[in-house]
Amino acid sequence: MPGDLPHPERSEIQLTDVLFALSDPERLAITRQLADGPLDMAACHATDPNLPKSTKSHFMKVLREAGVIRNEPNGRRRMLTLRRDDLDALFPGLLDSVLRD
Repeated sequence: MPGDLPHPERSEIQLTDVLFALSDPERLAITRQLADGPLDMAACHATDPNLPKSTKSHFMKVLREAGVIRNEPNGRRRMLTLRRDDLDALFPGLLDSVLRD
């Protein structure tokens, strides 16, 4: 389907990729926002709202390719969702630990 982006299957998600994706403070901030529920990509932002759009897109790509988030079309927009079920099944307690303030 046009607009679909590749996402790793649950069995393909690797701990090292997830930890790398969450090691950046800006990507971690995005993940924390998504912990409260899905967001439109335009409404989701890192800690610095003045980041270039290309940087924000790169952050989303790293998180998506690591299996941390889903980035799916919703009409003319894109919805971001934290893959909590997948991550909790593979790495119990990891998200709870990294999402704490």
